[in-house]
Amino acid sequence: MSSISEKLINKISSKNAKIGIIGMGYVGIPLGLEFANQGFTVLGFDKDEKRVEDINAGKLVMKHIKQKDMQTFVSKKGSATTNFSELSEMDCLIICVPTPLDVHEQPDMSYVVAVSNEISKNLTKGHLVVLESTTYPGTTKELVKPLLEKSNMAAGKDFFLAYSPEREDPGNKDYGVSKIPKVMGGYTEECLKITSLLYKNIVSETVEVSSMETAESTKLMENIFRAVNIAMVNEMKLILSRMGVNIWEVIEAAKTKPFGFMPFYPGPGMGGHCIPIDPFYLSWKAKEYNTEAKFIELAGEINRKMTENIAHRIGKALNDDSKSIRNSKIMMLGVAYKKDIDDVRESPALRIKELLEFKGAKVCYHDPYVNKINGEKSLDLTIKNIKSQDAIVITTDHSGVDYELVGKHSNLIIDTRNVMANIEKPNARVLRA
Repeated sequence: MSSISEKLINKISSKNAKIGIIGMGYVGIPLGLEFANQGFTVLGFDKDEKRVEDINAGKLVMKHIKQKDMQTFVSKKGSATTNFSELSEMDCLIICVPTPLDVHEQPDMSYVVAVSNEISKNLTKGHLVVLESTTYPGTTKELVKPLLEKSNMAAGKDFFLAYSPEREDPGNKDYGVSKIPKVMGGYTEECLKITSLLYKNIVSETVEVSSMETAESTKLMENIFRAVNIAMVNEMKLILSRMGVNIWEVIEAAKTKPFGFMPFYPGPGMGGHCIPIDPFYLSWKAKEYNTEAKFIELAGEINRKMTENIAHRIGKALNDDSKSIRNSKIMMLGVAYKKDIDDVRESPALRIKELLEFKGAKVCYHDPYVNKINGEKSLDLTIKNIKSQDAIVITTDHSGVDYELVGKHSNLIIDTRNVMANIEKPNARVLRA
């Protein structure tokens, strides 16, 4: 064991290590809260000045994270800054920045590159750098490592490098950061040991794998598994609906089998940062090795086309009421990509809204978690507003929404989440889509 690693291990063990988290979003904030709760000094780095100000003031930043938790964060040696030169004062740096796809559906690594360059300028001997952003296998070793080594320091010798994928599920009250096992791979055994020691302070279980590439692939496996199975059930929904068979009833019956079946549910498409995007990371990387990910790409294609199918179903439903989609008033009920959060990244609801507006519909929305989007405010869910719509489209099944009120006063409901199945005898015509 080198003197550098021994020093860092002692700092982590005594909780004197300063934790720098780069990217204070849906991943970075929950992570920072956990480290601060365990007694570590935490400094979050973000270029959004307003977000930094709100964090330091203990304000509500995300609706699924309580304000009292943000206040506790500040009271327990947690803070945020836009000054990236303070990276040099940290002991452990955790990268939690977005890794979206570009217009050509290729990985956009510009955020990771920018952060890696900032770290390189402020890298200090003994630093631990961990990438958590979802990405393709080889990113940490092939992209991040060379950028960090522009500092004239060597990974595994002068600083420590690892990959540990975020597994955050925003809004999931049963599985917060501390309850989700943490997968990790290090550039060297020593890197892995130090990374595992760090995360053991905030999670119940660490899962050490043989390489950073294995850890990167693990996250892709998890999300591609969901993407493929959701695509399968979405395709079955399209087929069975033409046959007059209720896909929701089929799933409920199938899941009574005590083995060999795991229920997945259809929807208007897939949203969030990871599941709609991750399949394309792997298919892009596969081409480098002269192979294809046809099955995975097909799943992505099916899921993306669900939004077009829903828009078509809405138009047909209006037509059945002798109404044209042009100039029809339509309310989207929910624009977040999943229930009970304010995250609209890759939300299928926004794509459906865009398609309807392109066809001439007058579209508004109600979402108790998303007050404003693209300058448009969420409409109150009043009887007057409900009655004024030609159709209500349920795209996100938020808890706490008065679906009985919607069912009583709507003319037409297009339900993509099967929530109206629990409402007895709604006055509206309800179409499952």
